Amino acid sequence: MCQQLAALRHDVGVDLLRPDGRTVALTEAGRVLREHADRILAAAEEAECAIAAIKGTVGTTATLSALPSTVARIVAPALAALGTLHPQLTVTCLVTDQAQLRELTLGTVDVVLGQRYHHLPDATPRGIEVSPLLDDPLLVVTAADRAVDGPVALLELATHDLAVPPPTTDCGQAILHACHQAGFTPRPRYVTADIAAQLTLARTGLATALVPRTAIDPTTPGIRTAPLEGHPIQRLLFGATRHTEAAKPTTTAVIAALRTAARQDHPTHLPAAPRRW
Repeated sequence: MCQQLAALRHDVGVDLLRPDGRTVALTEAGRVLREHADRILAAAEEAECAIAAIKGTVGTTATLSALPSTVARIVAPALAALGTLHPQLTVTCLVTDQAQLRELTLGTVDVVLGQRYHHLPDATPRGIEVSPLLDDPLLVVTAADRAVDGPVALLELATHDLAVPPPTTDCGQAILHACHQAGFTPRPRYVTADIAAQLTLARTGLATALVPRTAIDPTTPGIRTAPLEGHPIQRLLFGATRHTEAAKPTTTAVIAALRTAARQDHPTHLPAAPRRW
């Protein structure tokens, strides 16, 4: 990378980077060059999409970034369906909680299966096309022999030993926000982003967990789930791609497979119409 930057500086004849504390930042010339490079890359992608649209064929490779909590009940069925419908397509799946949309804008992934909790402001970058897939509420999870019938008021959980994700995560922030709205501050006994660990703690009766519905296998023994009463805590699951003027058959196929899997898993789903930024 250093050699490439040095060669580029030699070609343009001006400094592209300047010291900025312990790191470096772009100079004005560097920013101008980056803007032109972005337009060149966007034009190249538009041309690729236009040719693919004319051919009308799904390509051979795609990279999908997905949340761990969506793998079992959405991603895996979608990839299996793609293998049947488009056997020539190889999808590389990156399972991560971090930097999904940023990786999409950088062009390192083609499709993102992401989330946004409804109480948080929309921070989708420009140039990204979002297709809503599913509203996914958090369910109250307890040991099977400790469950009560019917919806649970969030305020009831003020006296429970809770297993919740860290407050630095989107889900942890959503739970804190909802509890504050309900009039209390939760005091979790177990803090972990590992949903399998949360379900284990609930199953053994050590804690009550709040877990997205899509992340729970309904056949898991020893647990009971219940919805939250009133205003649920829920996340929007969405598929996202870079916006292009011409539809790209490969990413369109991946989004369609994700949408079909979400619909099959949960009858109540969101409209398929994408939104653009």
